[in-house]
Parts: sequence; C-alpha cells; structure tokens
Amino acid sequence: MTTLLPSSLRALALLAVFIPPSFTDKASAKETTSVEQWDTYELTFQGSPRGNPYLDTSLTAKFSNTSTTVTVPGFYDGNGVYKVRFSPHQEGAWHFVTKSNRDALSGQKGSFLCVEPTGSNHGPVRVVNTHYLEYADGSPFYSVGTTAYQWTSVKQSIQEKTVETLAKSPFNKMRMCVFPKAYSYGNNTEPWQYAFESKNNFAKPNFEFFRNCDSPRLSDSGGACFYAATAGAFSASYCSGVL
Repeated sequence: MTTLLPSSLRALALLAVFIPPSFTDKASAKETTSVEQWDTYELTFQGSPRGNPYLDTSLTAKFSNTSTTVTVPGFYDGNGVYKVRFSPHQEGAWHFVTKSNRDALSGQKGSFLCVEPTGSNHGPVRVVNTHYLEYADGSPFYSVGTTAYQWTSVKQSIQEKTVETLAKSPFNKMRMCVFPKAYSYGNNTEPWQYAFESKNNFAKPNFEFFRNCDSPRLSDSGGACFYAATAGAFSASYCSGVL
C-alpha cells in the first residue's frame, strides 16, 4: 500500500536532532526486487547519525528507466537510519544511484522491476477537467470524507477502533490535525504522545509519534485520502491512490 507523509511532516526533517555518535560510518541498503506500479519502493540505509543529520547530511536518489529519470530526496528516520521512497509510474526495469555528502551514503546502486498493478491499486488521485478527480489509471474517484481531528492524539486503542470503523463505512477521506488541538467540547485529555520529545522543545522530533502517523493502517483500511490540518489551516493533503 502506498503510504506517504504529507509535506507538513516532511518539513520537520529540517529540525535539529542530537543523537550520540555511537554508530559507524558504514552504510548498507535494504531493497526488494519488485514493486507494483504506483506502489512505494523504499530504500533503507543504516548510516551514521553523527553531528546533526537533518542539517548536515544531504541524500538523494536518482531513479531511471529507458525513458525518464526522477530524482527523489531522502530523509533521516532516526537512530542512524536514512530512507528514500519512490513511487514508479511506469512498468519495467528501474535503476537507482544515490548521492550524498556522506561517502557512506553516496554511490549506492541497485535496480528493481516495476510490475503491473493489481487489485485495488489504481494509482494516485489527480484533477481532470478542472472540477473532477480520477485515479492514474483513469478510474473515477469520488471523495466521501469525514473528520477526526484528534486521531493522532488519542491513545492507540482508539486509533485502531477508528480505523476499524472507517473500514466498514463509505468514507474514503479523513481529515485530522497533526498536532494536538484543544476543544471546548470534546476531548481535553493529554495526547498519547507529543510530536516532539518534550512539549516545549521543538528541536527534537519524537520518532515514535511520526512513525505512528506514517503507519499504513489508513490505506489498509480502505482510506484513499487524508488531510493534515495544523494551526487551524490546511497545510497539506495527500491521496494515496490505493482503495
């Protein structure tokens, strides 16, 4: 399933995080041999977290086939782990090579096969004829949405129950807040986790919180889109294209 973070979360990769320099400079990549068209191909590198990986380390991967080349930025996922995610839009053989200012992460090469999509994989959602939405394969997309602003803040048992309920409903879009939101009427309890390691320290993201946001549960339950709202405004939206 395609699961990608909205830009409001990816922007946090620019924040400073200190991790003790207890890792080596050797990087290794984990890769699969095939992925469906429009699904997610993920590269994982175990590298060094020395210094400030968010600001001191740059990482990109160039993906190429016989007709096109796409350069994708990587990101730091904590504990010395670096990742690159790519959604191939064409079937066939793809090759990649990484580029980084850290020698251990640069020059990593490999290839994979993009195969035909199956089942409910119709590709990402796009705008057509100004007023309509459709999947990449031309299938129509009809947005039927609901709101669960506190979904990322409530305890995980409630998150799971919400996803279970949505899977049995006609909704294919859910709108939520990335950061906690206080209500005059509703849930005023403390969130299960904050987005940062401490409530008022914005220099250290809480990896557990964002990995929970990055969970494929919404796509697995049948959800196609979610909108991330922060500070009372819509900061990003993402349509997974998998129903």
